[in-house]
Amino acid sequence: MLLFLTLQRLAELVIARHNTKKLLAKGAREVGADHYIFMILLHGSWLVLLWVLGTDNELSYFWLAIFAALQLGRLWVLATLKSRWTTRILIVDGETLVTAGPFRFFKHPNYLVVIGEIAVVPLALGLPWLALAYSILNAWMLYVRIGVENKALAGES
Repeated sequence: MLLFLTLQRLAELVIARHNTKKLLAKGAREVGADHYIFMILLHGSWLVLLWVLGTDNELSYFWLAIFAALQLGRLWVLATLKSRWTTRILIVDGETLVTAGPFRFFKHPNYLVVIGEIAVVPLALGLPWLALAYSILNAWMLYVRIGVENKALAGES
């Protein structure tokens, strides 16, 4: 699971970088860049701690099944956003908001997947305290990020 998660995150960074370059070439502007490094540190330290503390732990198949379900949600978001998916907040003036796929039901479906993963992966590895600590840190990060993103999407940035 940790190998899959790590390879997935690396692949997502490649995809995000590619999409970011294309969006910037279309005239996108980035907002919220000041908190981006904190998001990278949060997710990076979470992954490192999972490797350090969880590799010898027994894997819970219940939580692994929940993790697999979350991956379906992640794929749905990626497939819906296509070249608009990135790890940064990029606004292209004149573009309409995506309202297809999971965006019909949730304003920020990718963040719901991330919330689940931050808790579920440590629980699958028997690390409930890590799930709690990083869920709290992630809640703070999402509070900041979603506030910035919502303002930008509303044209207030």
